[in-house]
Amino acid sequence: MGQQDRTTFRSVFAVREFRAIWAAEALSQMGDQLARVALAVLVYQRTESAALTGLTYALTLAPAFLGGIFLSGLADRFPRREVMVVADILRALLIGLVAIPGVPFPVLCVLVAGVSFFQAPFKAAQLALLPAVLAGDLYVVGMGIRSITMQTAQMIGFAGGGVLVSAIDPHVALGLDAITFLLSAVFVRAGVKRREVPAPAAEGKPGFGSSAIAGAKLIWRSSGLRTLVLVGWLSAFLIVYEGLAAPYTAEIGGGAIAIGLILAADPLGSVIGAVLFSRWVPAASRPKILGALTILSCLPLLVCFLKPGLVISIAAFAVAGALGTAVMMQSTASFTRGVPDHSRAQALGLSQSGVATIQGLSPLVAGLAADKIGTAHTVGLVGVVGLLVAIPAAVAWRRATAARPDVWLAAVEGR
Repeated sequence: MGQQDRTTFRSVFAVREFRAIWAAEALSQMGDQLARVALAVLVYQRTESAALTGLTYALTLAPAFLGGIFLSGLADRFPRREVMVVADILRALLIGLVAIPGVPFPVLCVLVAGVSFFQAPFKAAQLALLPAVLAGDLYVVGMGIRSITMQTAQMIGFAGGGVLVSAIDPHVALGLDAITFLLSAVFVRAGVKRREVPAPAAEGKPGFGSSAIAGAKLIWRSSGLRTLVLVGWLSAFLIVYEGLAAPYTAEIGGGAIAIGLILAADPLGSVIGAVLFSRWVPAASRPKILGALTILSCLPLLVCFLKPGLVISIAAFAVAGALGTAVMMQSTASFTRGVPDHSRAQALGLSQSGVATIQGLSPLVAGLAADKIGTAHTVGLVGVVGLLVAIPAAVAWRRATAARPDVWLAAVEGR
């Protein structure tokens, strides 16, 4: 096993710029989860409407789709560090306004949507910047660290947010979220060095609509990129069981505690999968096994056709989370390396917009199916649909790697 296959978490954290990006993202992620809890409490207190509370929660996620299409290209037109800093400042300002008591509900909705909208250019700039910060296999291991951190921050943010919001005013909690965005901007500005705009973007800057169209054409013209986008979207579709946790648990005979355990299964599996994949799978083997991992990630959901008990369900969802995280890590890493630097942010933004859209819509569609055939059978059916997509995607990925091994299977090297 070569030195590249022994890349450690310590070697990734030794990169100062990565530490700054990692700390900024972890901090804002926990703040986001805290804000979602606080918004749910605040809106329900003011309106006593479950529908309006649900609408507000959706506004923390859905507008990122439009932001991904129209604003991701900013990180190909301007220095990526500056895009991240400005996005953080804007989000701090918007959520700070939400924290002001007495803001009219329609205004609150617009402000919350704005926070989600500006998340897209931040994320696109961050993902486009990481390959320049982490060379070679450090990048894939760094993606694993991000996955572990984000899942952990999500669990801490939700659990801690519930405790904190019960002890303090929701407006104060929203103010704390604004502070996390400001601290994130400080970390990025102080810890990440400024890099020039990629040359082609500096020579000619198309409009936002043209940039989005160009990014879509770039993806469509490459069979490898098309397949990687499909694989990433499939991974987002398969975690539909999180959105159906409550009815699924009721169907197998569990209560409130069981719902929490079902919801915790996927993040727990994701952490385990990220550690195992980034630490123990050789760098040269990761792109080669992507197709097989994609197929395997669908199989645990088939267990749900049997309406298993709580323990088996938790185990199945944890395994699905572990495999799905490995798929998402490698598909994102391969996609990032396969896109030219001057178009990377826009292409990543489009891909991530699709992920966000599927994560938002799939529970709704699956919920409609669950009303007809039952929740457990619906989750199993998602696994079947996943296989129908995963198998041809795996074949397409094998053909793409055979046609262009210099792009998709090249030895890991610095960029």
